[in-house]
Amino acid sequence: MTTQRSILVVAHAQRDDTVDAAAHIVASLQAAGARPVLAADDRAELAALRDQFADIAVLGTDVPVAEIEVAIVLGGDGTILRAAELVRGGTAPILGINMGHVGFLAEIEPDDMDGAVRRVIARDYRVEERLALSVRVKDAAGQVIYSTWALNEATVEKASRERMLEVVVEIDGKPLSTFGCDGMVVSTPTGSTAYNFSAGGPIIWPTVEAIAVVPLSAHALFAKPLVVGPETAVAIEVLERTNGTGILWCDGRRSHELPPGARVVVRRSSDPVRLARLHPAAFSDRLVRKFRLPVGGWRGPSEPGAMA
Repeated sequence: MTTQRSILVVAHAQRDDTVDAAAHIVASLQAAGARPVLAADDRAELAALRDQFADIAVLGTDVPVAEIEVAIVLGGDGTILRAAELVRGGTAPILGINMGHVGFLAEIEPDDMDGAVRRVIARDYRVEERLALSVRVKDAAGQVIYSTWALNEATVEKASRERMLEVVVEIDGKPLSTFGCDGMVVSTPTGSTAYNFSAGGPIIWPTVEAIAVVPLSAHALFAKPLVVGPETAVAIEVLERTNGTGILWCDGRRSHELPPGARVVVRRSSDPVRLARLHPAAFSDRLVRKFRLPVGGWRGPSEPGAMA
């Protein structure tokens, strides 16, 4: 007997077009013999609007995450980050359908939904692995008191607007510098166009395996963005002399308070985030669209295959 294929659909019920798209995808998956699955919160919100969703299987209750084959996500980068959280611990790649947002992670536009579902059913997609971060918080005694992960970034920030954090930055067990600042951003290449970019950090192509470390409003001469190797361990310690507390945020979704003496250790996670790709696209094209970069006057390579 063939096991029914389980495909997660991730969608908020906050916009009519997203609800319509979710209904269409659920119906298409069912028609193809697959089992659509919803997160509990999503099903409750969607079922309140359409009876069609009332009997859809629930992730973690009816279907374990290990059985999810792929996640189809309706929304922008924020919804894709939520989907990455939902499938963490499994192997399902994430396919993003852009619902009116200009993001970097969504793969296709809504008008190509039917083609996307057909290719998901046919398993006709390429899986792209993105570097993720493992994040641990240790107390002043060196005990691990919190563990999490991040796809975009881990940030250490001051909890009070009027206070400044006193931190020491450590790279691979060696102290690099100490200074006062509003915080620190430790970013993946995927997150380099998010908070890292706003903080003045470098844009890193997704094919480059690296970690960016960017100070926020630091009071120091040598407080410049750093790019370190993917196996580097980055530690940020909130010094005991800090007058106040800090807070750790990962992808803007998971947080933990950092008292003076707390130490945040960030390194590459052994579990990458997997994205399903239908169409190869140059990252430079995404940058041009996202930031509306001026490219007028570009003539292209002088000869076919030339990069001049």
